[in-house]
Amino acid sequence: MSTTPRLTALDALHRSLGATMTDFAGWDMPLRYASERDEHNAVRTHAGLFDLSHMGEITVTGPQAVDLLNYALVGNIGTVGLGRARYTMICQEDGGILDDLIVYRLGAATSQNGEFMVVANAGNAQIVLDALTERAAGFDAVVRDDRDAYALIAVQGPESPGILKSVTDADLDGLKYYAGLPGTVAGVPALIARTGYTGEDGFELFVAPSDAEQVWQALTEAGKDVGLVPAGLSCRDTLRLEAGMPLYGHELTTALTPFDAGLGRVVKFEKECDFVGRTSLEAAAERAAANPPRKLVGLIAEGRRVPRAGFAVVAEGQVIGEVTSGAPSPTLGKPIAIAYVDAAHAEPGTQGVGVDIRGTHEPYEVVALPFYKRQK
Repeated sequence: MSTTPRLTALDALHRSLGATMTDFAGWDMPLRYASERDEHNAVRTHAGLFDLSHMGEITVTGPQAVDLLNYALVGNIGTVGLGRARYTMICQEDGGILDDLIVYRLGAATSQNGEFMVVANAGNAQIVLDALTERAAGFDAVVRDDRDAYALIAVQGPESPGILKSVTDADLDGLKYYAGLPGTVAGVPALIARTGYTGEDGFELFVAPSDAEQVWQALTEAGKDVGLVPAGLSCRDTLRLEAGMPLYGHELTTALTPFDAGLGRVVKFEKECDFVGRTSLEAAAERAAANPPRKLVGLIAEGRRVPRAGFAVVAEGQVIGEVTSGAPSPTLGKPIAIAYVDAAHAEPGTQGVGVDIRGTHEPYEVVALPFYKRQK
């Protein structure tokens, strides 16, 4: 039985702009407005405007909010300063990744008003909400589903600070990467975060759904003379791929631990508490240090054929791994991919590696991630 996709507060606006819409994680979302290559290049050189209202916001409050999050997640949330954010993960007891998350500290956790916002991927929002709610048992903390309380708009790219400065009262110059502060944007309240998923400088703006169109239109007007364009999910994927950022369901799954994904750094064993999956993750860390079976690498094509998720990576006639994400790279001008490959073939510059694309072994160069890193 099919279900009707949910609509964001900006749905009518996207359609008025001629967006091609797609069902993504149960939401009707803009895939592209015109050319996804042009949208991608605009974010790299000027700025792009994204509707990310499908993401899942979960608020955790109470005197033991930190204790709950330290138990539920693999990161050390107690070291997140007021107004700062932390990239982390929520894992199963066996260490498998349920989702990767951003946690914002909105209030001092030593008070009755300790407050954090956990932002989950759209497709995993209910899973994360259920897991946090279950893990909250015994803690003096409240887990609240705030997915309907926010629209999320992102402005990304080198021109984004100037664009946003013209419509906000917030001190953007003092706002560090992975930090957030309350302010007004286009005259309405917003949580302004210097975060993003493109590899560029940029901001994510959490606003009330009723205010979303006003904010979008103000940013559009502010950016019209500096190359700002509306941008869809398609270019967001190629931007994050060039930046080597993992996508849940591709580089991250319940079958993998953070150590399998090369992201063991997010697991903080030094925090003085037990947390879900700790024993399994300690064993995974030992395995990864001793003899990792596979590593996550970048692949750059020598030809023009594009690899896709699930395609086999081969060497000397043997399967040595699997592509997790692949696409043409507008910035590099070549097809690229992220793949898990045998450790013996993971060193950058390894020769003789290819991708099986419909029976033909296309040659690829093994490179370190990311493919693209912005000049600061």
